[in-house]
Amino acid sequence: MRRLCIPPAFLLVIAACTGGPNTAAIYAPRMREVTVTTVPLLVKEAQGLYPFLRPAFAKGGVLEGKEVYAFSPSTITVVEGDTLRLTLINPEDDEHSFVLPDLALALPGGKATEATYIPKHAGIYPILCAIPSHLPMMTGQLVVLSAQALAETPRN
Repeated sequence: MRRLCIPPAFLLVIAACTGGPNTAAIYAPRMREVTVTTVPLLVKEAQGLYPFLRPAFAKGGVLEGKEVYAFSPSTITVVEGDTLRLTLINPEDDEHSFVLPDLALALPGGKATEATYIPKHAGIYPILCAIPSHLPMMTGQLVVLSAQALAETPRN
């Protein structure tokens, strides 16, 4: 009976290429600091600058009773377990809100609001402003990556 002799250096290469136990990294949650600003896109005050907005905001117009705002950035990406330190800036006079699962903040005009949020589960979660006249346009998303998937991803 023949025995197969594999040199130890070759076994290390195999382990490295297959994500063996010597190479599996454990993800350590991190502090993520993100500044989000509310941005007016199509608002009533802009009708003088953009005359095409007058019929849009008029009775029966496509923006009647609405205004279009955005969050910038509108997508935030973190890893589950990270601590997300948010600075939310609302430079204008209109009030907004910032709503995530298990977090709802009022964003008063002309103020900065700070909050801490720790996403516990991977997934894609909506961010929205709950002011009725700002829906459905003022939205975004929180992308929460799986810590386990990151730990299992081979690093080059």
